[in-house]
Amino acid sequence: MRKLAEKNPEKLVDLLQERLTFERTSVRLYDRVLSLMASSGEAQVHAMLNTMRAHRDEEAEHQEWLEEQIRALGGDVNGETELSRLVTAEAQGIEQVILAQAPQLPHLFHALMAAELVDNAGWDLLVSLAEDADDDEALDTFGLRLAEEEDHLEFLRQTLTRYAENRVLGGALHLPSEL
Repeated sequence: MRKLAEKNPEKLVDLLQERLTFERTSVRLYDRVLSLMASSGEAQVHAMLNTMRAHRDEEAEHQEWLEEQIRALGGDVNGETELSRLVTAEAQGIEQVILAQAPQLPHLFHALMAAELVDNAGWDLLVSLAEDADDDEALDTFGLRLAEEEDHLEFLRQTLTRYAENRVLGGALHLPSEL
């Protein structure tokens, strides 16, 4: 990530801090959704648990990796930056839905998909910056995490599509268990 940090390392730390803040939020969101899924009496929801746990664990790995990168650039992983404050405020609505009392599972998945859309956009921005800076190392590491986030998003899209088909078109609900 050396090339990417050459011109303005403080601004790069701000961007990475934004990602870190969001990844921390994502882990909390996944933890709550997983807890509610586990207590659900629906067999199809239970069949989704392994995939959802894997997605949660990838979010946690992203968090740990970002902490390492921020430290390597001289940043404070617990500090607030302009963008970390912004993303905290933006995520509050999603958190309200997921942390609500007795939420419906489709609503949880909808809110989690909104979070994954933001997550995808954040990693996509970092990939674009790495490309612009000709930083192949950063491009590879950002690209790997973007690909994982794309998988999370696709799984949630499939889940919400199945719920919508069930509600709008009728018929049996067939939730995905994996991609």
